[in-house]
This record gives sequence, structure tokens and C-alpha cells, in this order.
Amino acid sequence: MAKIVTNNLNLWYGDFHALESVNVAIAEKRITAIIGPSGCGKSTLLRVFNRMNDLIEGTRVDGEVLVDGANIFDAQTDLVTLRKKIGMVFQRPNPFPLSIYENIAFGLKIHAYPAAKGELEKIVEESLQSVLLWDEVKDKLRKPALRLSLEQKQRLCIARLIAVKPEILLMDEPCSTLDPQATMKIEELMRELKRNYTIIIVTHNMQQAARVSDDTGFMLLGKLIEFNRTEAIFTSPSDERTENYITGKFG
Repeated sequence: MAKIVTNNLNLWYGDFHALESVNVAIAEKRITAIIGPSGCGKSTLLRVFNRMNDLIEGTRVDGEVLVDGANIFDAQTDLVTLRKKIGMVFQRPNPFPLSIYENIAFGLKIHAYPAAKGELEKIVEESLQSVLLWDEVKDKLRKPALRLSLEQKQRLCIARLIAVKPEILLMDEPCSTLDPQATMKIEELMRELKRNYTIIIVTHNMQQAARVSDDTGFMLLGKLIEFNRTEAIFTSPSDERTENYITGKFG
């Protein structure tokens, strides 16, 4: 079942046509990878889904983006609710300069989550367990989050999102600053998380897309050239441009 559907989606930054007639259906509780060369519109498409492009002056959008059948560009869309439902993980881990505990509790407090006594502690523990971080930090919850390793910080940022119970996780090059071993841990985590979440990852690393995703879309010059099961994209792409990119003839 499709969780996100775009219908003839176009986006402009001023006069620059960044996304051109993108039509895609992204399945629920699967990992979808978006690949393509730098500047092709991958991150722009990702930011459309929780309307982060709204923060960029001069942005204009045409077409539809349906999440669970509702157009996110409708006037009645509440952006706070939308961004709670659709969380985002960035290239560089961005924990707040607070304790590990307060990082997880922060979103709950912002959204005025009605936690009973002891409930907040339970949610913090469950969120850290869900990203396989609890055993590593359970005795350091009041320590600064900035002391964690890069890979631990990235998992903490994912836990911070999970605490407010999103349904979709957007990941923009989440492993680009990590070493191979840390990257492997994040990839393992993504496979675990897809049991409960729809995950969309932008990556320059085609090997990563092949390893971790169920579906893959290839973008070029603002257009979605091809979208299919990952195995099909990497073994028998239907468009010559996709094959040329995957085989390293450009990119």
C-alpha cells in the first residue's frame, strides 16, 4: 500500500525548476532509496515530504503530495502535526547541547505530550532501545549528548524522532560522515526500523542503496527517470541513463 504519492509534482527555487513532473508511489513500511548525481533534486524531493522547502525563500510548488491520501499542500495542513508524523535525519548528527535524556524528552515537551509520572522515563528508554542505544547509554542519561561518538549521535537523533511516534522517517545521507563500521550499524538499524516505519533515504552510495533498500528511484536533472524494486534497478534497469549512472559512466 502506498504511504506517499506524488502527482505531477513540480518545484521551483525562484526561476530554477528543481523538480519536474515527479510521479511516484512510495510503499508503506519499506525502505526507499533515492539515488542520482549531485544537484539532481534528491534532497529537494525528500524535503518536500515534510515541507521543509517552505523555509527557503522563493520556493514555489505545483502538483500534489498525498500522505495517507491527504494532500500536504492543502491550506488546512498543520505543519507541526505533519513534521511530527514525518521526521527527518540529516547528514551530520545534530543532537541538542543537552543531556542524552533531555534530547529524547525535548520533542515530547514541545508537543506537550501528556506524560504521566514515570511515563517520560519509559518513553526515553523505549526510544533508545528501538535504536539499539539503551545498553550503551543507560548509565549516562544525564551526561551531555555531545560526548557520544558520531554513530551514537546519529542513533540518538533517530531515537529523538521515534519518541514522538512518527510514521515516516526521512534520511538525507545519514551515513555520509560515518566510517564503514558505523555505517553498517546504521544500515542494520534501518532494516529493524522498517518493521514499524516507512523509510526514505537519499544516498550517493549506490552500494548502500543496493544493500539496504527495497525500492529505488533514480533522479537526473530534477526528473525521476526510473522507479522500481531495487533488485530490478540494479540488475535490469529499463532506462539507459539509469544503467549509465549505475555502471559509473557518469555521476
